[in-house]
Amino acid sequence: MESFDPDYQNRNIEGKIVVALERISEAFRVLLWQEGKEHALTPIQLQLLLFIQFHSPEKCKVNYLAQEFNLTKPTVSETVRLLAIKKLIDKETDPIDTRSYSIYLTEKGKKIAAKCSSFAGALEKPIHTFSETQKEILYQSLLELIEKLNKAGIITVQRMCFSCRFYRPGKENDYCKLLEKKLCKPDLRVDCPEHEVLI
Repeated sequence: MESFDPDYQNRNIEGKIVVALERISEAFRVLLWQEGKEHALTPIQLQLLLFIQFHSPEKCKVNYLAQEFNLTKPTVSETVRLLAIKKLIDKETDPIDTRSYSIYLTEKGKKIAAKCSSFAGALEKPIHTFSETQKEILYQSLLELIEKLNKAGIITVQRMCFSCRFYRPGKENDYCKLLEKKLCKPDLRVDCPEHEVLI
């Protein structure tokens, strides 16, 4: 399949969707580069800072970060080392396993992460112009796409409802056993802090 061939796209809507997603991905990369340049940070350094800011300590370890960003452990370790030199992060050794450590933001790191996290607003702005129905259809389609990419092994880590042991699908509304509440389609989460993998 030649998704990037305009002739193929003219015959297959799947090709058009792939190229549209690539354009959105490019917009994300450009915004990330622009925001990172202002603070002398590479895109992956900035992504790590933002992830650490909003996730629990058990997820802020080299092994987990490597899986999250589809990087090797040496690449993550080097990124962490450079962020530590810039005094944006610090490490806390695990008292049980001294070879392992959690990464947390310093005060300087928190300030930069807080400032940089607003870059995604440029992507949110046009979405605000959609109707609620358009947003719900788009969100549901993206959730299903992420789930399928995860099952295919392309996205290795995801913390969405569909793969959580607390999630129960329903005909009209889904249900979360942890929260003990019905979930309308917009309530479904793509990055849930309470997510536990369905075994």
